[in-house]
Amino acid sequence: MTSDVEIQPAAGPSLPAPPPATSTWTTLRALLLRLHFYAGILVAPFLLVAATTGLLYAASFQLENVIHSQELTAPVPAGAQRLPLARQVAAATAAHPEGTVGVVRTSDEPGVTTQVLLDVPGLAESTRLAVFVDPYTGHVRGALESYGGSGALPVRTWISQLHRHLHLGEPGRVYSEMAASWLWLVGLGGLVLWLSRRRRGGRRLRRIVAPERGVRGLRGTLSWHGSVGLWALVGLLALSATGLTWSKYAGANVDVLQRSFGWSTPSLPVPSGGHGDHGGHAAGDAEGAAARSADADQVVRAAAGGGLSGPLEIVWPAEPGSPYVVKEIDRLWPQRNDQVAVDPVDARVTAELRFDDYPLAAKLTRWGIDGHMGVLFGLANQILLAVLALALVSVIVWGYRMWWLRRPTRGFATPYERGGLRRLPVGVTLLLGAVAIAVGVFLPLLGLSLLAFLVVDLVLARTAAFRARRSRVDG
Repeated sequence: MTSDVEIQPAAGPSLPAPPPATSTWTTLRALLLRLHFYAGILVAPFLLVAATTGLLYAASFQLENVIHSQELTAPVPAGAQRLPLARQVAAATAAHPEGTVGVVRTSDEPGVTTQVLLDVPGLAESTRLAVFVDPYTGHVRGALESYGGSGALPVRTWISQLHRHLHLGEPGRVYSEMAASWLWLVGLGGLVLWLSRRRRGGRRLRRIVAPERGVRGLRGTLSWHGSVGLWALVGLLALSATGLTWSKYAGANVDVLQRSFGWSTPSLPVPSGGHGDHGGHAAGDAEGAAARSADADQVVRAAAGGGLSGPLEIVWPAEPGSPYVVKEIDRLWPQRNDQVAVDPVDARVTAELRFDDYPLAAKLTRWGIDGHMGVLFGLANQILLAVLALALVSVIVWGYRMWWLRRPTRGFATPYERGGLRRLPVGVTLLLGAVAIAVGVFLPLLGLSLLAFLVVDLVLARTAAFRARRSRVDG
C-alpha cells in the first residue's frame, strides 16, 4: 500500500543554492557597469578640472581681445593707406633694439595692428616679445610676450597653461593626460551601458536621445546623465584624441604611429645653408638686418605672386642666405595654410607647400588641433567648446548625484558585485586582457591606473571574503 503523504527527508544542514546561470553578455555588462561606476568616481575629478579649465579657455579669445585691445587694434584714419611693411618692422626694432626680428604677422583686416615678434634674451622657452605697430602711422602701440605658434598673449597663455598642466610644469601634464586617456574608456563604456539598458513601453528611441519627462530621483538623474552624455560623446572623444597628441607619454606614441604610416605633417623644403649664387647677410650684422627688413615688402609681393593671401606670417631667415618662409595663417573654414620660401636677395619663390597636398591624416590632425584650440570656425568653434565643457561638467555632477542617491548609508548594498572576470569564459578573458595590454601600452597612464584599480579592487575583494569567512566561523 502506498501513502498519499509525501515523505520528507530528514532535516539536515542546508546546502547553498547554485548561482543562477548568466550569459557572457550579462557578465560583461555587469563588469563594465562596475568599471564605469568606480572609474567615474575616481577619474571624474581629473575630467572635472579639465572641463572647467577648458570652459575658461573657450572664453579666452574674447578676454584676450578685450584686455589687449590697446595693442591689437588701431584707429583707421579716413583715407589712410598702410605704410610699407619694412617701415613698420623698422619702427618695432627701433622701439626695442634689444631684440632681433624672428616673425612678422600681418592682417588684411582694417584696424588690426601688425605684430613684429622679436627674439629677446631672457624670455621663457617658446616665447617672443610681440611689438604691435599701427599699420597706418607706424606708431608702436605696445609690446607683450607672445607664446607658441598660435601667438597667445599673456591672458590666453595663462589660461592655456592652466588647462594644460595647472601651472605645475611637466608634473602637471599628468592630470590632463590622465583625463584624456580615461575619457575614452568611461565615455564608450557609458555609451554601451546606456544603449543596452532595458526600457519598457513605447518611445524607446526618445528615451535614449532625450531625458524622460516628469521623472525625478535616481531614475531622472540617470536619464539626464545618459542622454546628455550621448549627445556630447563624439565631440568629447574628438577633444580627447587631439589632446593626447600634446601629451607627454601617449603623445610620443602618436608621433611614432604617424611616422610609421606616413601621416606626419609635411614640411616646406627649405635649404639650411646659404645660397651659392647670392651669398647672404653676415650673421649679427646690423646693416644686413636692415637690408632684410627693407626687403619685407618684396617678400610679401613674391608670396602673393605664389598664390598666398589673407593674414600672413613671415618667418625671418634663421641664418645667412636662408630664405624667408611665408605662411598663410587663416585658420577659419575654409582654411588657408599654404607656405612658400622666398629668396632673401632676389625675392623669388624657391619652394612651396600646398595644404591641398597634405596627406588626409595630416589634414585631419590640423583640423582637429585647430578645433581643439577654438580657431577652426572662430566664434562658433569657441561656443561649441563651451557647450561641450558644460555638458561634461553636467554629466559628472549627475554621476556624483547618482552615487549619492544610492550610497550604502541609505540602505543600498555594494553597487556592483566583484568577480565578473572569474565568471567569463577563458577565451573572452584572454581577449579582454590582450585589448587592455594593447591600450595600456599606447596610453600608459590609462594602463597603469587601470592596473592599480584592478589590484586595489582585488585586495578589497580578498579582504571582504576573509572577513566573511571569519564572521561565519565566529558565529
